Amino acid sequence: MKDSVAAHYTDGQLLNRILSGVQAIGKTPDTVSVDELAPVDEFHIGGRQASDDFISQLQLSADDHTLDVGCGIGGTSRFVASRFGCRVTGIDLTPEFVSTGQSLCDWVGLSDQVELHQGDATAMPFSDESFDAAFMLHVGMNIASKDALFAEVFRLIKPDALFGVYDVMQTSDEPLTYPVPWSSEPGTSALATREQYIEALEQAGFDIIKIRDRREFAADFFAETRRRMEQAGGSPPLGVHIAMGASAPVKIRNMVDNIAAGRVSPVEIIVVKN
Repeated sequence: MKDSVAAHYTDGQLLNRILSGVQAIGKTPDTVSVDELAPVDEFHIGGRQASDDFISQLQLSADDHTLDVGCGIGGTSRFVASRFGCRVTGIDLTPEFVSTGQSLCDWVGLSDQVELHQGDATAMPFSDESFDAAFMLHVGMNIASKDALFAEVFRLIKPDALFGVYDVMQTSDEPLTYPVPWSSEPGTSALATREQYIEALEQAGFDIIKIRDRREFAADFFAETRRRMEQAGGSPPLGVHIAMGASAPVKIRNMVDNIAAGRVSPVEIIVVKN
């Protein structure tokens, strides 16, 4: 499944496609900012607003070293580094995401604060208790073993550290309509229910602090996105459609329909290592 997941996200021309989008908004790699990259950087429901709402609950400070699990092209890592001033290490399974993300860190001058690695989130190459906090956004849908994933995060963060999960979770037994952003078919999807997440987190040793369903937020986000696209007459120069490729419209439409039908919902879970 891991090879299939990496293949699903591999484009081959991702950095060039982002560069074209940057040029289309009148910027260059030397002048584009973290905020201007946000539309393509934040590959999850709610974009930058979701990241801000979610990450703000982790109580980060400039002294922290934070782990971004399943970092993609590093958009949230760069946001966290620029907003909170802390150091961020990210890891992702897809080589092209990591190489593209490191180039984007160079563009915005954050290479000293953000370091991205290619690797498996269930077996990360980092030392025990080396991080002050951790987060993951829309990652668990591609990782079948939630037990191994959360046990690994538990190993890597310090006692009393917070860990935030923001994933799309299964909310009914009704089959999803595919393709969706994280998978083209059921065989590469590892959806789980909120209860299964809680069980795996508690089994790893975490204590649950807060759970928040973001279904209404997602509906508002997609409605606003559709309105803006209609006003603009199509997709913007920079957006998550760049990472999703030619099938982006159908993936997004299916995601909206699946949420509206009650099959899935984006959910935040904040936990602590005691």
